[in-house]
Amino acid sequence: MLDVSDRQSDEYAGHIAEAVRTLGDGRLAVIPTDTVYGIAADAFSHAAVGALLAAKGRGRDYPVPVLVGDPGVLHGLVTLAPESASALTRNFWPGALTVIVRYAPSLAWDLGDTAGTVAVRMPDNPVALDVLRKTGPLAVSSANKHGQPPGRTAALAAEQLGDSVDVYLEAGEVTGGQPSTIVDCTGDRAVVVREGGLSLNEIKRLLPTAIKAGA
Repeated sequence: MLDVSDRQSDEYAGHIAEAVRTLGDGRLAVIPTDTVYGIAADAFSHAAVGALLAAKGRGRDYPVPVLVGDPGVLHGLVTLAPESASALTRNFWPGALTVIVRYAPSLAWDLGDTAGTVAVRMPDNPVALDVLRKTGPLAVSSANKHGQPPGRTAALAAEQLGDSVDVYLEAGEVTGGQPSTIVDCTGDRAVVVREGGLSLNEIKRLLPTAIKAGA
């Protein structure tokens, strides 16, 4: 358990570097985000993503979202970013917004049964961003066993995940509360798949034609 609660401490940079090395080696790390703690893996390592799914006890039918450390990274993951996704990320990243886009066919990753799409978010958490800016895109899912409540501290996550994860970054309790709002930007109109930290009305103020899934 590595304490990263104080970003000004002498140990902080070393702990971040250890997490970055661990992820670069294809192993797993638990990191804080602005909503919950997440299990992180190299998004481009098939083995690492497989280990993440195994640690959670989930199958490929639950594709893993991707976290990024900079809004511009989104454009490196797609052939052409939809204008709806670009507008949303310009206004709401970092924060509780996940956009679903079609990823570039050239990307050598396997995040599960995604049908060519990926859910991408930039978290509003300084520790997560310090890691992401050194690793690049990470596959990240909530730090818990499938069906169990997400860990709001690294210690609680460790109680569920144990030694299936190599590094735990402990930054204290995450009290973000609501999950991110998920917006599908793969079609002609933006579709709000799940309301969370952003309401449908907030999305519609930016994208008036946006609709809620099932409407």
